Amino acid sequence: MRSLLFVPADSEKKIARALGSGADTVILDLEDSVSPAAKPAARRLAAEVLASPRPATAPRLFVRVNALDTGMTAADLEAVLPARPDGLMQPKTEGGGDVAELARLSGGAVAIIAIVTETARALFSCGTYDKSGPALYGMAWGAEDLSNDLGARSSRDAEGRLTEPYRLARTLCLAGARAAGVEPIDTVHVNFRDLIDLEAECAAAVRDGFAAKMAIHPAQVEIINRAFTPSPQAIAEAEAVVAAFAATGDAGVVAIDGKMFDIPHLKRAQKLLARVRDSG
Repeated sequence: MRSLLFVPADSEKKIARALGSGADTVILDLEDSVSPAAKPAARRLAAEVLASPRPATAPRLFVRVNALDTGMTAADLEAVLPARPDGLMQPKTEGGGDVAELARLSGGAVAIIAIVTETARALFSCGTYDKSGPALYGMAWGAEDLSNDLGARSSRDAEGRLTEPYRLARTLCLAGARAAGVEPIDTVHVNFRDLIDLEAECAAAVRDGFAAKMAIHPAQVEIINRAFTPSPQAIAEAEAVVAAFAATGDAGVVAIDGKMFDIPHLKRAQKLLARVRDSG
């Protein structure tokens, strides 16, 4: 999982483009990008897409359902679960209990990615997702809904940098995901025409420990995939670290080419190799 591309579930044309974009995961959106009047049609189209035959190289298909407090979640699940999506994206979660409730409603049969910073209340619960249960697959953060909830004029300053409340939300998502043992996913870059800034944002996310990034346009996918794909050098070093520890039994420290590596280095190497295997 490197790239997760949102697409409105009521647009056949956009879905077709998304499926051919190269994204690792396509998120059929039943929430914000679909008007209330169009949601029944979007549910039907999402179910048709999910049920259609797909090649082995096709992206995984998740469905972003409507939030639990909207009264629409049950209808979303009734429409798409029989078509067996690879997972669900849950918006506006305010703690691990919300994920556990969606898992209960869906029969615990699918993976769940929670968007964990879309309300002010949610920020105080980012450390509770270790209580979500086994359905939790990843944690993502978002700035736009949060800015509305906070009453902010913008989530970014004049230079385009995140302001303090949103840097905090980003950090809480990252720490909360790692504490829960799942992958942290960086938010969307809303200006899909500014690919240079997207590249810089991806580099910062990789540097800080995020494992993937959400996208809102197919043009963003290639840059995200490249940024979140470990380099050959990084893979080779990780393989060397794992091999060195395996060769020494239960050692706490190993030396490779005059450089010392300890258990945290081993765990980091194992996670990197796991991501490589997961992304193929």
